Amino acid sequence: MTRQVVVTGAASGIGAATAAMLTAQGDHVISVDLRDADVVADLATRQGREQAVADVLEQTGGVVDAVVACAGTSSLSPLDVKVNYFGVVDFLEGLRPALARAEAPRVSMTSSISSTQPTDQEVVDACLDGDEERAVALAEKLHADGRGSLLYASSKNALTRWLRRTAVTEDWAGAGIPLNAVGPGVVVTPMTEGLRASEQGVEMMKKAVPSKLGGWMGPEVIADALVWLIRPANTHTTAQILFMDGGAEAVVRGPEAF
Repeated sequence: MTRQVVVTGAASGIGAATAAMLTAQGDHVISVDLRDADVVADLATRQGREQAVADVLEQTGGVVDAVVACAGTSSLSPLDVKVNYFGVVDFLEGLRPALARAEAPRVSMTSSISSTQPTDQEVVDACLDGDEERAVALAEKLHADGRGSLLYASSKNALTRWLRRTAVTEDWAGAGIPLNAVGPGVVVTPMTEGLRASEQGVEMMKKAVPSKLGGWMGPEVIADALVWLIRPANTHTTAQILFMDGGAEAVVRGPEAF
């Protein structure tokens, strides 16, 4: 039986690689993005998220077998909070009833090695409180103060925390819906193109992501893991973030993290 899988951020990068992989394996993919997608929507806005959910429900008949949330941005501005946190959480919560109607529902998403890096705790807390207005206001202040670099990590940290506390609730685990994330290191995508183009950017990435195995990777490497996490064969893995970073997370956090 063909599964209906929703992929956000499907027009480029990890999302495009994931959508292509799923299609090749026989799944029916409903792509979501700002352009070149089955559902064209701006997940940075509440209205855009609501419309995206409505369009997906219309195209799937109200039953969604899996969601792979890849939409994201690294703008170092309030947009990171809007897309990377609220654009994922609100969209997934909106589709949860449709997932619950499926026989073997699954969700995977992209977090980041950046979730382990310095954050602004007020922004993280506002996200987890579901207070988008406050989170964006705090993000705007950080951006104006020249500290916008904290926003990407803050958004991914908040998303990972949401995942870990939400995945084990009755609404998700209790409804038989595994919810997991992959935390990539440096992936060769349009998002990292600017950094990869300069020696300074390369050195900055090496310092931030001290990979010990494999170096940079193509988006298909991450897509492969995201796809496995939404397969019916994944019966027990939930609330996890799989770091795919050549060991960088272990270097950054050390063995004491466990």
